[in-house]
Amino acid sequence: MRSVTLVVSAIFLMPLFAGAQAAPLINPIGANAPADPAIDPILQQLDTVGKNLKDFTAKLTLTETDNGLGTSTIRVGTVWFEKKPDGSARIHVLFNMRIDPANNRGFPKDKVEYLLDGPWLIDRNYQTKNEVKRQVLKPGQKMDLFKLGDGPFPLPIGQNPQDVHQQFDVKKLPQAKDDPANSTHLSLAPKPKTDLARQFHSLDVWVDNKTHMPVRVDTTDVKQQTTRSTELKDTSINPAGGLPDSDFQLPNIDKEKDWNRHVESLNDSE
Repeated sequence: MRSVTLVVSAIFLMPLFAGAQAAPLINPIGANAPADPAIDPILQQLDTVGKNLKDFTAKLTLTETDNGLGTSTIRVGTVWFEKKPDGSARIHVLFNMRIDPANNRGFPKDKVEYLLDGPWLIDRNYQTKNEVKRQVLKPGQKMDLFKLGDGPFPLPIGQNPQDVHQQFDVKKLPQAKDDPANSTHLSLAPKPKTDLARQFHSLDVWVDNKTHMPVRVDTTDVKQQTTRSTELKDTSINPAGGLPDSDFQLPNIDKEKDWNRHVESLNDSE
């Protein structure tokens, strides 16, 4: 199975959806960890929120930093997520502007969009007018987008706290000046010799103290070359009536002749 794997922040999403191969399941490590009175209540809240999550939408800011050069690129947009009754899920991400923080200049033409629905991931770049439709699952196959070692977002949402402790060394850090307001900062260091340790040097999650949903996620790759920070604001969880199908539909470009479009099936990667 080819995963749509990102990296949380790059949403948590762009690099995540860049066509990376599926990561093998994480290796279980060690015996059950003892309960931590400072951490486990937070993990339990994340577990409960994830298990009750049907859909959500939020404003999204993705900052990607080259740690060697000290340069950053920012993209802003919106994310829509829905868990279907059969257990499958779909997610739509629209980054409608790129921002150069060096001169605070916005580039609204540099628009990218992603839609994962069923076995297909659509990746669009409106500036270059390229669309790739990738098959990421076999027919009938389902993916838990947040499951540790399986989904593309290695987050402790809807995850048993014990499973989180088996994969990460978790610490609660004191509030810093630039932390999101009314949030709790958890540092998650992947356990040595796990598959996540081969992908990430560190993951940091800021959890809203009221909604118990992540409001910021930072990931640094294993070589510490790139840090991706994803912020979610104005989050609406399980809105009345759910999200309409129109939130998961891309603009029709069938009549636009200047687009380059191609399809990649699972067989193409074998």
